[in-house]
Amino acid sequence: MTVLIIFDSVFGNTEQVARAMGDALGADVVVLNVADVTPDKLIGVEFLVVGSPTRGFRPTEGISNFIKNLPANSLKGVKAVAFDTRIPLESIESKVFRSIVKMGGFADKPIAEALKKKSAVVLPGEGFFVTGEKGPLVEGELQRAADWIKRTDQSRKML
Repeated sequence: MTVLIIFDSVFGNTEQVARAMGDALGADVVVLNVADVTPDKLIGVEFLVVGSPTRGFRPTEGISNFIKNLPANSLKGVKAVAFDTRIPLESIESKVFRSIVKMGGFADKPIAEALKKKSAVVLPGEGFFVTGEKGPLVEGELQRAADWIKRTDQSRKML
């Protein structure tokens, strides 16, 4: 295996995105819930994709703890990318809450920072949109995720 996609999901939306990415990349890809990841799953990984729903401006505790518990420099030489699922800013009616969300951010950035701390080469991440706290995904997001991961995979191969 050269590509590992790890996700956590609360309402199933992030899992759908992760699986669409796995399907888009085809062979030599493993898609796993973070609860099913053991250290041996990282052996031989060249491209690590990590995704989480945005919960309180951050990734889930499962994703945060997984990355935190990786040994120092354990991702040296691994190219990685983070993604999240989120509510689009423009769909938030309250200007105050929209400002809070804009300042607080989304899960992809903290994931990317944590991966960098473990020595991964981190590529630009992405957010995929849900219609509300529980979803569902905005129409077309699974195709957008598939297209994005194919482009990102091509970019990492050129590094």
